[in-house]
Amino acid sequence: MAELIEIKASPRQTMTKAALRALRKSGSIPGIIYGGDKPNASVTVEYKRIWQLMQTGHFLSTVYMVDLDGRKERVIPREVQVDPVRDFPLHVDFLRVSKTSRIDVGVPVRFLNEGASPGLKRGGVLNVVRHEVELNCPADAIPEFIEVDLTGTDIGDSIHISAVTLPKGVTPTITDRDFTIATIAGTSAGGSDEEGAGEAASQA
Repeated sequence: MAELIEIKASPRQTMTKAALRALRKSGSIPGIIYGGDKPNASVTVEYKRIWQLMQTGHFLSTVYMVDLDGRKERVIPREVQVDPVRDFPLHVDFLRVSKTSRIDVGVPVRFLNEGASPGLKRGGVLNVVRHEVELNCPADAIPEFIEVDLTGTDIGDSIHISAVTLPKGVTPTITDRDFTIATIAGTSAGGSDEEGAGEAASQA
């Protein structure tokens, strides 16, 4: 496994709302580290660092190494509270994980070989039902994305999770049905686009 990206943190005492506002104004944001067999730890982290990591698009599905004044812990971000207007991070929750932990994460879907889809070549439209799929993964082997091959797909076809090859040890969190990830919809009124949309709604 590649070396984990590090996030530096500092201990934080319980703070009033005014103190939290001052903390954010100074370029830091509050957070908490929880889970495992240790007590919760209130921390502060650099706003700029969290903002940069959020721009990667997979902040909530990446394991990091938090350096809390020299004590290092493996964590995964589980929730980020953001400003409702400006979308800036205000607070972040980290869950402790070990190399043997299994966690549920949302993993983005990447579609391949659109040019090899007869349906898309004939003017069909890729209707994405799930842009990401919730998966149960080993903490040290979270896939960056899963790949859906569109080769041979035609108008009216649906791509289900059973058609996707998942990495070893990775399983969908939804186990009671073969849910739809995408369909190839037609463009004519009343045609297969409506049929595909109906199927997606019933199986997603």
